[in-house]
Amino acid sequence: MYRFRLLIAGLVAGLFPAVAAYAQALPDLGGRTVVVVTENAYPPLQFVDPISGDQVGWEYDAMNDIAKRLKFKVVYQNTSWDAMIQAVSDGQYDVGMTGITIKDDRKEKVDFSDPYMRSEQFMLVRGDEDRFSDAKTFAEFKDGLVGAQAGTTPFYTAVYSVLDGDEANPRIKLFETFGATVQALRSGDVDMVLTDGTAGKGYVDASGGELKLVGGPLGTEDFGFIFKKGSDLVAPVNAAIAAMKADGTIDALNKKWFLDYKFGE
Repeated sequence: MYRFRLLIAGLVAGLFPAVAAYAQALPDLGGRTVVVVTENAYPPLQFVDPISGDQVGWEYDAMNDIAKRLKFKVVYQNTSWDAMIQAVSDGQYDVGMTGITIKDDRKEKVDFSDPYMRSEQFMLVRGDEDRFSDAKTFAEFKDGLVGAQAGTTPFYTAVYSVLDGDEANPRIKLFETFGATVQALRSGDVDMVLTDGTAGKGYVDASGGELKLVGGPLGTEDFGFIFKKGSDLVAPVNAAIAAMKADGTIDALNKKWFLDYKFGE
């Protein structure tokens, strides 16, 4: 990884000297402690490795890289998704990360970083599912149940892109975590879970054929880190994200977690 980054950085320096200079002139946060909160339920972005028990994932690697570039100490804590945005807004944590979609209504409570990833929503179903194959046929399958977390992008996609726009539709079953929705899918308590393609691929790869993605993408979303309104961390983190895109680090993380990583091995 380090050699790869050196190679890319060298190419960037040679071909785009202005970008390279910008990447080298990142803010120095002087070793301050930054508390980052996550849910650990969104592989491969962040999750608990089933073999090692370690907290790992794309976002952990990205945040650790940002911490090195900006010279701050990162401390990780965990909370549930439904508490995260308010907790960051209240200043309980400095940064939130859990594949958080950048949305205008959320910007009223928190500041977002620039996007670090773009993803699309897909339907995650059991591997032997043959009663429906896309959003249209699922909507027509009146007995089909959706598992979702209230207030998340998959919840709103299910309501407005798959079903009838009624947020109280009894076909939607609510769970506290994304992992719980997938467990409900596995056990047959629901028939479909909406997920972004990156996390969905992680669950499918780890399932040994028990899960699959069906249908086409149901919308595009950009992910960002969240901060308390007015946080002085936003600009430095944005600068680090830009540098990571310029020197190939983002591409390397995508390859590591979405192509090379084998869940449960």
